[in-house]
Amino acid sequence: MASKIFYLFLLFLAHSQPCTLVNGNLTLIKNTCKNTKYYDLCFSSLKSSLTSQKSDPKSLATIMLRIGIANATSTSSYLSSQFLGTSNDTTLKRVLKECAHKYAYAGEALEASAQDLANEVYDFAYMHVTAASDYTNVCHNLFKVHHGLVYPSEVALREDGLKHICDVALGIIDNLSW
Repeated sequence: MASKIFYLFLLFLAHSQPCTLVNGNLTLIKNTCKNTKYYDLCFSSLKSSLTSQKSDPKSLATIMLRIGIANATSTSSYLSSQFLGTSNDTTLKRVLKECAHKYAYAGEALEASAQDLANEVYDFAYMHVTAASDYTNVCHNLFKVHHGLVYPSEVALREDGLKHICDVALGIIDNLSW
């Protein structure tokens, strides 16, 4: 039950467009998602995307990248709003600001990956998605380095969400022709 709520939460965060179920090529979506680490996240995300209706595997990977970009942008904005908050802790503000930058970089890496996919440079696309996922680790590690700072649970949820989205994108890209 908790995992279903978590995935619904991820989908809510990840979609910048209204969620409208479409028929689409469900067989292609199912077969594509079978090759990913998070089938349920993959299937529900792609099935609900308006652009998946007439897609090929490369387009499905691009859809997941766009979801990741939306997630990274949302998280960066959230973190920016947190360091502008009322806390007087300058260390916390500095860490939150740096984390906001890391999520912005993650979004840029996912944008680069989408461009790589468009150019059919799949190894670079894979590398950029991996980099995007790694940026979340840097944020988490910043909290570990500064003793006394507690990693916010909301940020932990967002970190897991982006990592899962990246894992799905990697699973799809991995099965494209090299």
